[in-house]
Amino acid sequence: MKSVVEVLTEHRSDRSFLETPIADDILNKIIMSAYHAPTSVNSQQVSVILVQDKAHKQKIAALAGGQPWIARAPAFLIFVLDMYKSAQGMAAVGKEQIAHQSVESLIAGATDVGIALGSALVAARSEGLGGVPIGGIRMNPQQMIEILDLPEMTFPVAGISIGYVDQPSHVKPRLPVETFVHHEKYRTQGLTENINQYNQQLTQHWQNIGRTEGESWSESVSGYYQKIYFPQVAPALKQQGFGTDK
Repeated sequence: MKSVVEVLTEHRSDRSFLETPIADDILNKIIMSAYHAPTSVNSQQVSVILVQDKAHKQKIAALAGGQPWIARAPAFLIFVLDMYKSAQGMAAVGKEQIAHQSVESLIAGATDVGIALGSALVAARSEGLGGVPIGGIRMNPQQMIEILDLPEMTFPVAGISIGYVDQPSHVKPRLPVETFVHHEKYRTQGLTENINQYNQQLTQHWQNIGRTEGESWSESVSGYYQKIYFPQVAPALKQQGFGTDK
């Protein structure tokens, strides 16, 4: 069995899955790994929706931009920022929640979702499964909220397609570690050179695996970040009762 460090450092985004179902006990282990993940001030402001129904997965896949691996994977987990739960907990003792109106709560909640999602992904890999995180569930957030029947003060942040892998993906090279680890203070020196080096390395990687359309990192990230990636997120958050003015 691989160590946790090996599982983490060999990460790859698998999108090709067999139809083999995942046993309930394995799914439970994965979900429990997310359930026991830490949360800010023990708020437990994360909920998980397990989707296995084929028709439901197909609807979600369509709303997420037509990602077929959502529908093909035997299980899809949706991680929800859930401050409805904490509001109900406060109401039980006669108090009113206002934290959901703040940017801080959105950051803290999204962080907690990320920790839970990462825990579930590592657990899935440790059980011999593959997976890929899906941010596309935020592409059409209002429709996603409706088909998941989410109450106020909740928001679908990300998902994971998980299953037994058919065709394993390749491990992509990363930016030089110097762009990631900073000692004591953030260091900008050498960043441009490291990015240029990585652009060449990633382009060569695509060529090596036969993806002639593969772009450099700078080109790829520009395709997403020279615009607002999912412009419907802000209005959907407001519709759900979240705010950014505090």
